[in-house]
Amino acid sequence: MASATACGPGRDVPCSSAAGARDAAVCRPRGRPFGVLRGATEFRRVRREGRRRRVGGVTVITAPAGSASPRVGVSVGRSVGGSVQRNRAKRRLREALALVVLPPGRDYVVLAGREVLETPFQELVAWLGGAVEEEARET
Repeated sequence: MASATACGPGRDVPCSSAAGARDAAVCRPRGRPFGVLRGATEFRRVRREGRRRRVGGVTVITAPAGSASPRVGVSVGRSVGGSVQRNRAKRRLREALALVVLPPGRDYVVLAGREVLETPFQELVAWLGGAVEEEARET
């Protein structure tokens, strides 16, 4: 059974072939433009040392980082909802963060409010962009 991707090799080349996989990989996004904060100690350090900016239903905390590339951690509390709603909020925030230009050399912790679930996606991107720009101006 042959299948094709929108930007892949074409209808006559199956994606399971080496050529199909190679050509389809060209247009597939690979990863995020930022690293990931892992572990409670990293989150605590950013929350302790960082500056807070609240825009809309999102709070962004930024702190200087040891690495050159930006790293991001997303935290969604139980007040947002059950596990399904919290995971949806995290996915929405990560996708929105991929569209925001994050200055290098900083660590970010993003805290979500309940509004993240119902807000239109472009407004969510604007909230995050506004918080990051405000912080960059003051640094």
